[in-house]
Amino acid sequence: MFQLPAPAVVWEFCILLGVSLFLLCFGLSPLTGGDRLGLVGADEPRYAQIAREMLASHEEACAAAHTSMWPGSLRPADIEAAYHCILGGTVTPVLYGQPWLEKPALYYWRAMGFFKEFGVSDWSARLPSTSGAFALIFLIYLHMKRFRPGGQLDAALITASSLAIIAFARGASTDMQLAAPFCIGMLGWYAWYETGKKFWLFDLYFFGAAATLAKGPVAPFLALAIISLFLGLRREWSALRRTIWVPGIILYLVMVLPWYIAVQKRNPTFYRSFFLEHNLERFATNRYQHHQPFWYYLAVLILGLMPWTVVSIRALFSALQVCLAEWRVRKDPKRYLGHSRAGDAFPEFLVLWALFPILFFSFSGSKLPGYILPSIPPITILTGDYLNRIRRRGLTNSLLWSHAIVCAVLVFVLVLAPQHMKYETLVPSALWLVCAGVAAVTMGAVVLFMTRRWGTTQMTNATLIPVVATLIFLLGFYGKELDLNYSARPLANEIARQAPGVEVVALQNVKRDMDYGLAFYRNRPTVHYPVDGVPQGEHLLVLRANDTETLDRYLAGRIYKPLFLYESQGLEIYRVYANDATASALPASTAELAAGPIR
Repeated sequence: MFQLPAPAVVWEFCILLGVSLFLLCFGLSPLTGGDRLGLVGADEPRYAQIAREMLASHEEACAAAHTSMWPGSLRPADIEAAYHCILGGTVTPVLYGQPWLEKPALYYWRAMGFFKEFGVSDWSARLPSTSGAFALIFLIYLHMKRFRPGGQLDAALITASSLAIIAFARGASTDMQLAAPFCIGMLGWYAWYETGKKFWLFDLYFFGAAATLAKGPVAPFLALAIISLFLGLRREWSALRRTIWVPGIILYLVMVLPWYIAVQKRNPTFYRSFFLEHNLERFATNRYQHHQPFWYYLAVLILGLMPWTVVSIRALFSALQVCLAEWRVRKDPKRYLGHSRAGDAFPEFLVLWALFPILFFSFSGSKLPGYILPSIPPITILTGDYLNRIRRRGLTNSLLWSHAIVCAVLVFVLVLAPQHMKYETLVPSALWLVCAGVAAVTMGAVVLFMTRRWGTTQMTNATLIPVVATLIFLLGFYGKELDLNYSARPLANEIARQAPGVEVVALQNVKRDMDYGLAFYRNRPTVHYPVDGVPQGEHLLVLRANDTETLDRYLAGRIYKPLFLYESQGLEIYRVYANDATASALPASTAELAAGPIR
């Protein structure tokens, strides 16, 4: 007979739902506080533009076939038309009409779906990552509730409130597309390891296939390496043999191979470009200019776990101590009396899962923060489990004070961030330093007081207060400044307002962020003087402020005038008139135009 869940379970679920939605979605879309921040960096607008162009090609293919992806009937002609509709625009990623083969297609497919439902926008381009993070958080909760009851809510909320998860859940990128299914698959594998039920192995193969479609062979490599290392240390090689499950392998191949084969048939250079250049060479060399020191990921880990860094590192060391004790016990031939397995394997599995990607990518010649995103969830799970285990004795004073100080430092830095963006100074005004100091001390004191007053059970709730407050402060009050300083959206809007009839925009000595951003928001590629030449027709030129060298070099003899100054990113926009412009239509001289006002 069906039974309703206990009120405590319903309450936990409601808390998790509400907090997770707020942390992941506030300021993301018009329905959740407004889309405060446009696409930033080079990857976000580039990936979003690829999805937009693929969707346009797909819709054209379906219109040409007079059908949708679902056949109107079971007649062979209708099925064939639907098949051509499915393949149209969905196989080869394209950017500005040319194949773009750096990444597999999972993000593009998901973004196409959200574009179709909600329209093409920067916030809908981020929904694939947001929904992936949301699924990961809830499955961490369900897994912990099933296998480690007591710490499930803490583990899920700590994951949702970690800086790395909040940041990458709002990114139109492939990082969360890999991390979320990879982590869900790893939890599924451990559920199989604990229960022996083959049902759980489907998680490993299904979500492993999704991760492979997100970023390629790195997903199965990491999974196989972590699982092999774990079982090898425990000397349970039979479990490794049983992990290789024929139905799961078939499921994995059915999900992965069709796209990889289809894209290779249409693009004969795909295998060489993708596997050799964008996987092996990216790892072995600094070809893509992302070199960082060996210790780089230690810094990324410390920042990515904020504000839980101190407690998480303590939880990780506690789990390492458990692992060392387990390894010592295994040397004893008696093992644990009455048990075929030595002790609790979960901490050991999570420690290896957390540390292996960090160590592996530390040897990479190309390093980006998102590479170790799969290491964050196992550490946050360990943190939630650690807080559950020490509920009765509580945190030590040194650990509690350290955690409160970290929360205060986070608040202090983020309160000052808008001032740094606006005035580009490392030392803000005295007033802002005082305000940031007061906010930091207040939030640190709240965390300290609540945890001391009500115990470790309230530590997660107390820590959520500064996280929520700083999120509201940054996006709710200073989202516009973030947008002006880091996104191309405001500039694209201003160009559309001041030069609505000019379609061509050229850029010179401008960051890739602005290049790809303007191309996305204007939905047309930009022009680059050194590569494409100076257009003969009327166009706009975006360049660094006071870059007279570019004007003298490329526009000698052309008529142009300053249109406006985009001061927040140090850019100047010029209107360059057509080469055949007549004197009757324009002022008499280039100098007269150049002397025009800059607004």
